[in-house]
Order: sequence, then structure tokens, then C-alpha cells
Amino acid sequence: MRLGVDVGGTFTDLVLHDEASGRTVQAKTPSTPEDQSIGVANGVKLICEKAGVDPKDISLILHGTTVATNAVLEGKGARVGLLVSEGFEYTLHLAKSWTPGPLFGWIVMDKPDPLASLKDTRGIPERMNARGEVVTPLDREKATALIDDLCSSGIEALTISLMHAYANPDHERALAEIVRERYPDIPVSLSSDILPEFREYDRAITTVMNDYVRPIMKRYLSRIEERLAREGLSSRLHIVRSDGGLMSANAASERPVHTVLSGPAGGVTSTVMIARRTGIRNLLAFDMGGTSTDVSVILDGEPTISRSTEVGSFPAKVPTLDVRSVGAGGGSIADVSELTNSLRVGPRSAGARPGPVSYGRGGTEPAVSDANVVLGYLPPVLLGGDMKLDVDGAREAVARVGAQLGLGAEEAAQGILDIANEVMLGALRVITVQRGYDPRDFGIVAFGGAGPLHANAMAELLGCYPVVVPTNPGVLSALGFLEAEFKNEFVQTFIRSTKGMDADMVWTRFTELEAKAVEWLDAEEVPSGDRTIRYSLDLRYEQQGFEVTVDIDKATVEARGTLDGVIERFNELHEQLYGVRFHVPVELVALRVIATGATMPVEETVTASEGSDLADALIETRPSFFKGQWVDTPNYDRAKIPPGVKVPGPAIIRQYDTTTVLLPDHYAELEPHGNLLIWPNSKDA
Repeated sequence: MRLGVDVGGTFTDLVLHDEASGRTVQAKTPSTPEDQSIGVANGVKLICEKAGVDPKDISLILHGTTVATNAVLEGKGARVGLLVSEGFEYTLHLAKSWTPGPLFGWIVMDKPDPLASLKDTRGIPERMNARGEVVTPLDREKATALIDDLCSSGIEALTISLMHAYANPDHERALAEIVRERYPDIPVSLSSDILPEFREYDRAITTVMNDYVRPIMKRYLSRIEERLAREGLSSRLHIVRSDGGLMSANAASERPVHTVLSGPAGGVTSTVMIARRTGIRNLLAFDMGGTSTDVSVILDGEPTISRSTEVGSFPAKVPTLDVRSVGAGGGSIADVSELTNSLRVGPRSAGARPGPVSYGRGGTEPAVSDANVVLGYLPPVLLGGDMKLDVDGAREAVARVGAQLGLGAEEAAQGILDIANEVMLGALRVITVQRGYDPRDFGIVAFGGAGPLHANAMAELLGCYPVVVPTNPGVLSALGFLEAEFKNEFVQTFIRSTKGMDADMVWTRFTELEAKAVEWLDAEEVPSGDRTIRYSLDLRYEQQGFEVTVDIDKATVEARGTLDGVIERFNELHEQLYGVRFHVPVELVALRVIATGATMPVEETVTASEGSDLADALIETRPSFFKGQWVDTPNYDRAKIPPGVKVPGPAIIRQYDTTTVLLPDHYAELEPHGNLLIWPNSKDA
């Protein structure tokens, strides 16, 4: 049995899959922001009771976490000491000498303090050049004195990031050895281990971020393991990486920077599986939760991978699934701006506590979920009757906001949803239109607790159909964790012109990186039959500032021939991406080896419908607000909708983990894999 756990801002989602029977059980429990491990333990206990299983029978727990992200965003990380090459103490302050925003120097920028302060930074007498050659030998005596001064000042973790350590890590390793001998309790991260790539600031800030969240992640994982042990679980715990892969809990505690986008990764992984199973190869992942909405592009059945991301104001150069997030979710609070006297929605969120007014946990400010309640889109009870909503309280809260603008409760609620939809639409435009993709060439997969409530409206605005509502949309991210594979990337910066270069210099380095990849796969106990190793080169035209990654097949690496074919592939890719190829020398920047370990796919058994026709699925008819008027709207039980039967809109389709709003002039039907597809009526006209 495998258990996927996704901790969100409002709910903690869990999915338990029994490989023997194919049975999948889901559960949702309120998140506990004060200590996420409490919510996780509560959820494990709940889902085991629902499934009627002994916790000891669970063999593997796959967990997506926002602990690292929240620590950076809230500025609540550890106190980090930083050792740099002498003369480069201001690396984190200078950053990239770039002011964000369209007006650049004309705007006022509230620059955040670096994650490692200047008073906790020391310059070490030493220097390497870009070829890894020693320019200034390491002064061990002075270095030891500086380390004693810093490590005795109360720092909680130490980062060592020296100039050109990616080319020769000897000095970093020598400093680490001094620290371990004298201060064994202080965790140490080396930039040559965390990010052995050039670009000094990116390497330093990524390694510092790793140490900034490392003590917090270690404490969190320890608490989870203790609480799970008390529930009788001795399962292996694995954490989901930002690129959708898996890493052991021990690896995550050592390199938590690789988990900064852990949470959204599961939904993207599941969307990829949906694309492959349904044959709809181009999809937009639309994950709307309680606090935020995450969107991503699946192109020809594959996710988009980025080599860097941002956490708040700080870059992190780690492989991530290319996900865009906006502060609009079911818990986003609506209020009236004192400056403009206009309605605004988010990014403030009601979170799990107190939550939206309709949750009845003490919330007083109306949220997006309350607007859905007022308009009749959300039923009075959720989670199969386990959660009752305060409909009157939600209406009163929305009406108070509406009164400030001279609007009735319905008009105010519709305005709240329209604004929230526009915020989310902006994120979808960024990943499609701004990248040259036509949204009409994509379908949209709706998941998260609130995704199916808004996805039909998103599709209507963008023209992207069908809307795909998976079998378990409310817990799809947790389900995606069950299908994630073990993954790690090994990279070596090697900047050389390919003109006249001996290709064997490349193939030899690939052999060295592959040995590291195999060592990692052995440590993760991945069976040999489940292993895959992929190769790529980062190339650019000489004098370019950024590079293009070119994949190389294993046969080419083993043949150890020339680089002519790889360079031609680079020219083709550059022309495809930017519309031009240049007739200038091509420069090699870095080599990459990506190791993956496959996990057993989750083959869900599609449960036969409990109804023979649509009338059997009708729960009740309730008024809902569409196109400016109240309409008696059928509410259906999704489990009883027969496959292939068209459900005409408007309609509300209910299930345990979410509610789907089907707009007028649309219809929905179940396809063979159990996904609900929504189309406009004009499709069949």
C-alpha cells in the first residue's frame, strides 16, 4: 500500500492506493499551519479508519510539503553563516544588480535583506580561476580563525561558496573538514555539492537557501516520523522534489532547496498521466486550492521543466516543473479598497484557520468560497456530509462588502468570482499566449478543491476545451505523488568552444557523472530494471548570455564520436525557439546526467456507475445564479452518472472531494477512464 500526502493551505489531502486490489481511498482533513505534522498524522489516522486497514500495512509514504517555501516566504528560516572568497563578501547584496518592474530605476524597490547577513559573512584568503587552477593558496591558519569567529557567534547552519568552486572544489572541502572537526553540530552545505555550476550569485543564493531552510526541514521531518511511529507506521517516507521526482526523507533534510516547489509537482505529474491515458496530449494544469492557484503547461504529453525558479524575491537555481502561482484560491479574502473604493480579491487568504465564513470556524471576512455558497454553486454540506456550511453567515458577509459598493449580495458575489477568475486567467495567459501558444489548442484539467468550481468559466474565457475533471480532482496532487518517480540531476560546468575541441573530453565527463548517478540510484535502493539515465548538453552561441539544453541519446554517448550531430541539433532547436540560427562558433557550457527510478503506476479501477440513466443521479434541484438570474439547477451525484450520457448545463455535479459547476450552453459526459469532460454546445452544432 502506498500513501500520498499533500499539505495545502486549507486542507491536507491523502490518497491510499492498494496495489493488490487496485482500490484507491481518499480523505481530507484541515491543515494545521502551526505544525503541519499534526494535520498529516490526523489525516493518516482518518484514512486508515476509512479504508479499514492497519497503519502497519502501509509500505511507502510519498509527501509533498511547503515547509521550505513557507520558511523563505515568511522570513522564518535559520541564521546562516556564509564563507566566500576574500573580496566577495557582498555577493548576496549585489545580487544581479537588477531592479525588478517595468520602470526599473524609476520605481521604489523595497529590497529584502539577504538570507545570510553581512555580519555573518566572512571572506577566506584563497582563490581559484575559472579553469580550477589555484591562484591564491588557501590560508588554513587565517581560515580557521575566521571559522572560529563565525561559528561561535550563534549561527545555526553554514554555507561555503567560493569563487569557481564548480571547477575545483578542493578549497571548499578543506574548509568543510575544518568546520566538521571543530563544530560537528553545525550543518554545512558546499556550493560545489548543491549547485556545481557557474554564475556566482545563483550558486551562492541557492546554497544559502538550502541552509536557511535545512534546520526547519530536519525538525519537521523528525516530527512527522515521530507522529507516524506513534500511529503504528514504520513506512519509508519519501519527499517530492520540485521537478516532480522523489527523494528520501534523509536526502530532503540535507538538500531541502530541491523541495521549494514540492506541493504543485503532484498535480502536474497527474496531468501528464491524464494526457497519456486520454490521448489529449496538450493540456493546461489548473490547480485551485484554498490559498493559491497553480498553473502549468503539458505539451505533447510532457511537462515543462525549468532550470530555475523564484521563491519570493530570491532565485533558486534548481530543476523545477514550470509552474506559475497566483494568490487566488477558495480562501482568498474579498474587501473594498480604501484608496480606490473598488472591490479586490486576494492575495490575503483566510487559510485553514479561521477559513471562509461559511466554514463556521470563526472567519468574519468573505472569501471566494463564500461567494460560491451565496450563488448556489456550493451545496450546504461538503465531504460527503462531514462538513456543514454556514450559508446565512456567508450571505451576510458578502452582503456587507456589497453594501459598501451599492450592490446586492448576488451582484457582490458575482463580482468576487469575476475578479478571482481574471487573476487566474492572467496566470494562464502567461504560460500560453506570452509563450506563443494558442490556448484554443489545449484542454484544461481542473483539480484542487476549488478547481472544478471555476474551470468551466476559465475555459469559456480562453476557449480551451475540453475541461477535464479527473476522478479524484480534490486530491489529485496527492494521487500524483503516488505516480512520481525517483529523480536526481548531476551536472558539471565545462565552458569550452566546440570548435576544434576533442569530443572525448565530453564523453569522459559523461562517464564520471553517470558513475555518480548510479551511486545515487544504489543509495535510493532503486531496482536495476526500473532505472533510466538520460544525457544532455547545455550549448550556446559564443557571447550569448543563456544556453539551450540539447538531449543526447545513450547510443551517441556510447559511440564516443564527434559532436557534429549534437551541434546541428542545437542549431535546429535555437531556430525553433527563437526563429534564427547564427553562423558563429558554438560554445559548450555544461553537461547533465539525469537519473530516474520508475515506480509502480497507479491503475485505478473505474467503478461502474450506480445509475442506469441521468435521473438516477439527481440528488435535488436547487436555485443557482447564472447570467444575472436565479435558475432552478439540478444537482447530480457524479458516482451515479452513466458513462456516455450527456449532462446538460446548467448543472452542479457533486462528489466527496469537490463540486463541479457546469455552465449554461455546455454539457458534460464521462469518458472511459472515468474523467468528466465538459464541452460547449457549439461543438456538436
